[in-house]
Amino acid sequence: MSRIGQNPIKIPEGVKTSFEGNTIKVSGPKGSLEFLFHQFINIKEMDGFLIVSRTGDSSEQKSMHGTTRQMINNMVIGVTEEFSKELEIIGVGYQAQVQGKRLQLQLGYSHDIYFDMPDGIKISANRTEIKVQGIDKQMVGAVAAKIRSFRPPEPYKGKGVRYKNEYVRSKQGKTVGAK
Repeated sequence: MSRIGQNPIKIPEGVKTSFEGNTIKVSGPKGSLEFLFHQFINIKEMDGFLIVSRTGDSSEQKSMHGTTRQMINNMVIGVTEEFSKELEIIGVGYQAQVQGKRLQLQLGYSHDIYFDMPDGIKISANRTEIKVQGIDKQMVGAVAAKIRSFRPPEPYKGKGVRYKNEYVRSKQGKTVGAK
């Protein structure tokens, strides 16, 4: 039995769930999300909790049991609280600012980088800090990773875009040898 999959999901007040075939829709104060789950996963609503179970014991069913439960739990948390990721920019002249629905990044290249915000994602920037917010956990993480990929932190001076409190291991660099 999946340890994560057997845990019930508590549905907070203000959150509504509905089922249509193999699709679950979760609506709350921040928005609504949909998830298409496998046909061998059963989801029941009982006394303010969602119970996720599987029909058999094949390895595929076992692996999808806990994954499905966690995806639905993330949907419930997202429509009530929202998810966020914080990034910081380190480097002389490196900065970010929001222009309407675009994020403008100056990261030491000969040109500025413009990143269009996807639907459902809010980005706020304060020169050297970027905050990505949204109700879909996967989308928030993907957008934050995409922004970080424009200039990942380099190991010699530590310049680049990194997650808040991310540890970047630094290397020593070149040394001049005497003859």
